[in-house]
Amino acid sequence: MSIFIVQLGAPRKPGEGPRLGTVRRPPRGVPKTDFARLDYYDVWFPNLSPSAELLREAHGAADKRAWAAFTVKFRREMSAPDRSRELDLLAALSHHTNLSLGCYCRDESRCHRSLLRALLAERGADVV
Repeated sequence: MSIFIVQLGAPRKPGEGPRLGTVRRPPRGVPKTDFARLDYYDVWFPNLSPSAELLREAHGAADKRAWAAFTVKFRREMSAPDRSRELDLLAALSHHTNLSLGCYCRDESRCHRSLLRALLAERGADVV
């Protein structure tokens, strides 16, 4: 069993399980009833997205130094007790069922989902 890290809106892979949308906002112009059908997500889980302020900072990170600063701040947000427990829960679930976490960004290396991948792996999750 595993956690798949995906780009929301990309076709689902066999066996990836339910998708959690770790995004601040739902997809624009898409009716809520179509989120799952169009391969966005089954459950919206904005708790694991950067805060609105930090998301603006990430989108403006033009170089490695700015991205590194974002990384430190996002990790700090995810170390809050509620966020940390949510990550622990997902890590534990990864040993019993398949599920997916995703964001809209095309380039995972410049997306918070790359950091979620690392945070989950640090907690012993089985991450694909």
